[in-house]
Amino acid sequence: MSNLFFYGTLRHAPLLELVMGQTAGKLSAKPAILADHAVYSVKGQPFPMIVAEKGATADGVLVQGLGKDELARLAFYEGGFEYDLRQQTIETSEDGNHLALVFFPDSEAWKTDTLWDFEAWKNDWSALSMLAAQEVMAQYGCVDASTIANSFPAIRTRAWARLAARERNTGDARDTNHDVVIHQRNHPYVNYFGIDEIDLQHRQYDGKMGPVLHRSGLMQGSAVIVLPYDPRRDTVLLVEQFRAPVFLIDDPEPWMWEPVAGMIDPGETPEQAAYRETQEEAHVSLSRLEYAGGAYTSSGSSTEYVYLYVGLGDLTTTVESGGLATEGEDIRSTILPFDEFMNMVDTHVFKDLPLLSLAHWLARNRERLRA
Repeated sequence: MSNLFFYGTLRHAPLLELVMGQTAGKLSAKPAILADHAVYSVKGQPFPMIVAEKGATADGVLVQGLGKDELARLAFYEGGFEYDLRQQTIETSEDGNHLALVFFPDSEAWKTDTLWDFEAWKNDWSALSMLAAQEVMAQYGCVDASTIANSFPAIRTRAWARLAARERNTGDARDTNHDVVIHQRNHPYVNYFGIDEIDLQHRQYDGKMGPVLHRSGLMQGSAVIVLPYDPRRDTVLLVEQFRAPVFLIDDPEPWMWEPVAGMIDPGETPEQAAYRETQEEAHVSLSRLEYAGGAYTSSGSSTEYVYLYVGLGDLTTTVESGGLATEGEDIRSTILPFDEFMNMVDTHVFKDLPLLSLAHWLARNRERLRA
């Protein structure tokens, strides 16, 4: 049996219980501290790291009597965060000192920010962390920790998108708690995308519950789509890049002309993501955004929801190698006069649906924007 000291997100009892598969009543947990250490936020991440710091004190909880299976579950979960276990002397006010294992960061790529605020984290990030942990732990015993480590950024992006989806209420009075019956739900695949399978019944229009249906969905985060437009010059900017799914379906032209597009990172608003992606992919700084609507791109197969924008700015230069190398992006851009652009739309040159949607929105709103 082992003792562990938790100073970060696993101080949150619901998250710890989810990861370890236990209820609070089964955990022997008590407040504790680790002397000469401090807990800092990690730059750009919603979780902390602990560092040795003379005279400082790291608050946390001591959990005692953990067995082999619980340690394996913890190692699987923390493997996605690149931590290493080390033994330390932990102090409690109840019964003195104890030896316990502590997760220390094992990645020099992480940089400390300000001192970590546990209460602020609970308010801002605990809901996302719970959803991400649910997807991670659904893979326990199915994949190894390295697979989870590679997939974790995408898992958090999907969790952020799930939180946003819960607020997407347009006034439909039907209640899924009453009108949908879930018989089984599985998570057979996790990577940059996830796949969920479900057996369910839903209430039909005649008022009766329908048959049990087996369905699957491609689980994705939310995205922004931005068509840069220069109202003074009456031009639009498009980006081109290789798209593997288009290649996989045997389309002979997998290099696609598209608007700027990208996933919404955890903690970002759609507007923030739109400005960021336009700068990254096209090297264009927009002056403002015009919201053109939001929708699911393929509701029968995918959870992806996109926020559509026309972004106003000065379009004077193009790029031959835009995007982020760390994400394998190789993007070029072009600037087209509006009339030429719409002629290409009308002659079916483009194969990207969001581009067509934004083209028609721009055609309806162009005179207003130019005025």
